[in-house]
Parts: sequence; C-alpha cells; structure tokens
Amino acid sequence: MVKEKVNSIRTYDDDGYRRRAACLCFKDETEKEILLVTSSKHKDRWIVPGGGIEPREEPDLAAVRECKEEAGVHGQLLRKLGVFESTHFNEDKNVEKKHRTNLYAFIVTELLDEWEDGKMMERKRMWFNLKEARELLAHKPVQVTYLDRIACNINGVVK
Repeated sequence: MVKEKVNSIRTYDDDGYRRRAACLCFKDETEKEILLVTSSKHKDRWIVPGGGIEPREEPDLAAVRECKEEAGVHGQLLRKLGVFESTHFNEDKNVEKKHRTNLYAFIVTELLDEWEDGKMMERKRMWFNLKEARELLAHKPVQVTYLDRIACNINGVVK
C-alpha cells in the first residue's frame, strides 16, 4: 500500500526537484544506533524516515513531522547534515523523478506505542548499528550516503 495523504500537495524547488526532509533517528548522543522503518512499497526493505515538504512548511519541521508519522517517535533535532539530491530513471533511461532532501540528525526521546503509519500501513521500526543500517539501505544508494555524513561529528572527530 502506498501512502496517499488527503489534501497532500507535492512541492518542488525552482530546479524541478521534489522538496523532501528526512532524519537519521539516533538512540542517543553516541550516534551508534539508528532507527529504520520498513518501506511502504516493499515491506521487506528498510529506509530512513522522511517525506515531502508541504507548502509553506520549513524543512526542519517537515523532518520532525515525518519522524512522528513514519517512525512513531518524538525527539530533538541536533543539526542539519546537508542536502542530498537523487534522480530516478525509468526503464527507458528518462528522468522519472528528482528529489532534493534536507537531512537532519535527530535524537529519539520517545517511542510511541501507536503511530499513523504503524496503524495504516503496518510499518515496522527497528534499531540497527551503523554497519547493519548501511547493508540494509544498499537498495537506496542516496540513503547510504546519508550515513557518510555522520562518520565525523561536528568537531571532525571520527566516531
């Protein structure tokens, strides 16, 4: 089941990229364990929680909203990790869609017992160490690159 929101409007930037926001949801400040959720399209695949930015919504607020909707978590944004571009092609090698995703580091402070996508789409969530997460995200190369941004913390010290 693909999630369709009532009154959802996809927003695009001036370059034609769909505006998105996502969070790397960490268990604590050590940033050694990350929460992934199952894909809405492929229940056996894991992804980083994220989605479209709504009209007049700031990217950081969209990222927090997506964490609650997709992963059923509350928490605290730590910092912006960057903006990532991805282009998807159809079988004829034509551009099918382009995304520009604002990515944030997020510390989970509460796991909700029930949440929107958990109920509607039977989405699952699970903690993984970074090595496991990298392997599970191999089907989403841009999301693997997200993990590269946390190899060094804000002071440049390798974790």
